[in-house]
Amino acid sequence: MTRAPTPTVRANTRRSPEPMFWLLFSAGGMAAALLAPALLILFGAAIPLGWIPAPDHQHLHSVLRNPITVLVLIGLCVLALVHAAHRLRFLLQHGLRLGRARGPLAVSCYGAAAVGSVVAAYLLITA
Repeated sequence: MTRAPTPTVRANTRRSPEPMFWLLFSAGGMAAALLAPALLILFGAAIPLGWIPAPDHQHLHSVLRNPITVLVLIGLCVLALVHAAHRLRFLLQHGLRLGRARGPLAVSCYGAAAVGSVVAAYLLITA
């Protein structure tokens, strides 16, 4: 029996960064789907409606000053913004058929997500 030759992989094959964007997109979708609703229900409904007692300012400030809390909130903001940028880019590219402006759409969507992430990180760190 003869064996089929094994395919050779070129050493100079350039890989696309697209899987990294899909990974960030899916992580952002999971973070936004799991953490954001809990925070919205807690701070948008449960505390204002009096279902649970409101924490005092000192306690909430000390929780926000915890580095782990800051990292989790920054991660939530970054991943949610990347998720939104990815959805917006593909909506504009395929939904509105603006495929010819593929490069500028990607730069503007992901650039806005990067700027929003930096602003969110700055606000959370200096709070």
